[in-house]
Amino acid sequence: MSAMAGVRPVGREPYLAGRVLNALLREDFAGIASRLERDREGVALVLASGRRVRLAPGGLFQDFSIAPEETLTLAEVLQTLEAVATPADAPGVAAFATECHETLAALELHDRHGPRALERAPGPIRYEALAAAVDHPVYPTARCRLGVPAEGLLAYAPEFAPAFELRWAAVPRERVTLSAEAETFPGVRQEPVSGSLSRVFPSAVPGHASALFPRPADVGLPDRLADTHVLFPVHPLALPVVTGIPGVIVAGVPYLRVRPTLSMRTVVAGERLHLKLPIPTSTLGLRNRRSIKPATLRDGALAERLLREVLRAEPDLPVLLADEQVHGHAGHEYLGWLVRRLPPGEIVPVAALAAPGVLPEIAARFHGGDVRALLREYLTLLFAWNVRLFVRYGIALEAHQQNLSLVFADGAMRLMVKDNDGLLAAPDRLASAGPAVPDFADERMLTDDPHSLADVFVTITLHLAAAAIAFGAVEDAARLIRETLDDALTEYGEHPMARLLRARTLDAARLVGKSMVTAATLVGKERTGARDVNKFYGTSGPNYLRFPR
Repeated sequence: MSAMAGVRPVGREPYLAGRVLNALLREDFAGIASRLERDREGVALVLASGRRVRLAPGGLFQDFSIAPEETLTLAEVLQTLEAVATPADAPGVAAFATECHETLAALELHDRHGPRALERAPGPIRYEALAAAVDHPVYPTARCRLGVPAEGLLAYAPEFAPAFELRWAAVPRERVTLSAEAETFPGVRQEPVSGSLSRVFPSAVPGHASALFPRPADVGLPDRLADTHVLFPVHPLALPVVTGIPGVIVAGVPYLRVRPTLSMRTVVAGERLHLKLPIPTSTLGLRNRRSIKPATLRDGALAERLLREVLRAEPDLPVLLADEQVHGHAGHEYLGWLVRRLPPGEIVPVAALAAPGVLPEIAARFHGGDVRALLREYLTLLFAWNVRLFVRYGIALEAHQQNLSLVFADGAMRLMVKDNDGLLAAPDRLASAGPAVPDFADERMLTDDPHSLADVFVTITLHLAAAAIAFGAVEDAARLIRETLDDALTEYGEHPMARLLRARTLDAARLVGKSMVTAATLVGKERTGARDVNKFYGTSGPNYLRFPR
């Protein structure tokens, strides 16, 4: 039933319904744009109910968006989605409807509990919680963690700043693969009971890591299991899955109190230590499972080493990399973990800069209160790093606003990058620049097509890391982004890769976008042909850099 028929939405429903319809319009899902009508009063979208919804021209990533005065119900938006979809997409449409309803419940839950949770959030966790409460710039149902009930969100989701204890499972030693760095990381590979009971604690490992991995007795298991098994950390949400894996012994006693970061499956486990664990849910679409595929651990470590090699050759770049070399798995997507070691300094996730009040707060503490100057320095760092990677090395990072942080230390601001397993690189460009081409297990991380690299740069670096932060923060956001990007490109003159990137950004009539809802939930891979649902394009919007704003 439509709002025009007498059902008026309340609470967060109009907000979510508008975001969902805007996403469907932006991606032109199933040709929904064919329902647009134009008359003397402007442009309108005809819903399945027959109601005409007025549209406003423009929007950061699209030509038309729902006019501010329009109020929609989720039911009428989903009814229109069903009307335009083909029968083959019915399962995806049903899954997306579930995402919408779970998102609405999550939004309302946060309205009730979020403010109090922030009041008790300690130190750096406050910025993680604030970042988690900012809606994704493009994906409308990002607050949904499929299948996680309200009590699970309150207990484990970062926007509620909870603390909880990890569970542990003993995995037969012959199934376990550890990275070379993990072999000597404190407590991971313990000495057998038949030898010394002491653990190996290399003094070079930072971050009070000695208590990170327990002995079997610490979690209620016989200590003799150290002879034959390796303890794996298990997120409480994954406990039912891990319990069902044959040969794995789940410990009955929790160990290690942690707090979630912006990425719900990654937790703060110690001073400057994060622990990334698989959880049985999806975010940013049904197909974006939050498990950990074993090969991605090694690929991410290889990508990090590649970037470290670049930074050794480019010492002027004020960029830091999180250390993600310590990891292990047992050949199962729910038996894996990664230890992330962080550099010194105060760390602020870039995504948190979009939260109300954070930019002025950070500017007051580190930039004399000048928000625009802080943004200019950030954008200068962002583009200097990513343009150099693109032009000299043929590398494009999937370092969006959630994978980037600002690090304040020694009176300077640096950019920190983490989670590099989505990197895309051109083997020929790498080879000509000097670094060896990594032997990634995922062949999708390598490409010979420079336009594929540009797609990643535009949709990740430009849209999410730059525009989503700057627009809404300062009035002249477009001018600021345009100037800093132009400065970064000018350094390389007529270099072919610089010319290509300039053509795809500053000089383009339209900017490419990702069809995220289409590929991640609504349409199966067999119909989209997407090799990677996170790199599925076809959407485009007006170039917000070409016009002063």
